[in-house]
Amino acid sequence: MIQGHQTWVFPSRPVILASAAVGGPFEASGALANDFDLLHQDLFLGQGSFEKAEKKMLEQACELAVDKAGLKKEDVTFFLSGDLMNQIISSGFTARTLGIPFLGIFGACSSAIEGLALAGQLVDSNSAHHVLAGTSSHNGSVEKQFRYPTEYGAQKPPTAQWTVTGAGAALVSAAGNGPIITSATIGRVVDMGMSDPFNLGAAMAPAAVDTIQAHLRDLGRDPSYYDLIATGDLGSVGYHIACDLLKKHGIDIPEGIYTDCGILIYQDDQPVIAGGSGCGCSAVVTYGHFMKRMLKGELKRILVVGTGALLSPLSYQQKESIPCIAHAVSIES
Repeated sequence: MIQGHQTWVFPSRPVILASAAVGGPFEASGALANDFDLLHQDLFLGQGSFEKAEKKMLEQACELAVDKAGLKKEDVTFFLSGDLMNQIISSGFTARTLGIPFLGIFGACSSAIEGLALAGQLVDSNSAHHVLAGTSSHNGSVEKQFRYPTEYGAQKPPTAQWTVTGAGAALVSAAGNGPIITSATIGRVVDMGMSDPFNLGAAMAPAAVDTIQAHLRDLGRDPSYYDLIATGDLGSVGYHIACDLLKKHGIDIPEGIYTDCGILIYQDDQPVIAGGSGCGCSAVVTYGHFMKRMLKGELKRILVVGTGALLSPLSYQQKESIPCIAHAVSIES
């Protein structure tokens, strides 16, 4: 099961039976709009607050994934989820609605891939038959917690990113048809001393590279093994830093293979500054765009590296630096 220092290999080949992606109005104008299962034109989703709207999106993504898998909620053994709200309330309240035994996780924006890795582990170890992994973020709820409220109208620097309003979920099973989770590499916390919450791409890039390096080392693989290697939400700034660091470490990824979900999700003319971010970023790109490309046969082997900045408003106010994490999951058709 464990190979090398920090990689799980799944010999039973857990299956992603189904996945779902839900987005907001800004995402409906984005580059991957056609890959969402459901898009909303109302940022509030008819709810009384941004936080309640985020919960609603996550509920919808989870219910869609279960329905697409041909299962009922009662068939699902565990629900794994985390988000960026205090005490992961979007996930907790969604678990209340679903009624599925719940394990809450927190990996910041790496939560989608952390959940997928743990789902694969639970199924592979015969600890569960069906596991639902999900996460969410909302521009209106997250921006006011980690940056400034949008109503404040603060000027953002060129390194800042746009929190994705979206939710994604995947149903992982011991048997069935669909893309296979073949391995997962659990990342280390990497802190390079950066403390600017408006430059999280640069803060997270070293953690992403550290995990990619560990994954390739543990499995004895060359980057060319994959059709696609995608980081979660480094954005354009962090992506270019990661490219430089990969070269510095002697990791030569062929052109066109390495990309970033935060760069893919929006159009070039959308005012997202350095790109997309948030738990929903890698979730909707992976469970929407990447899964559809795999099912069409366009991609056969991908490595998704979820990236997260483990800061809080409190740690920032206490002048702490930003610890970062990255987890990787390999998916094959």
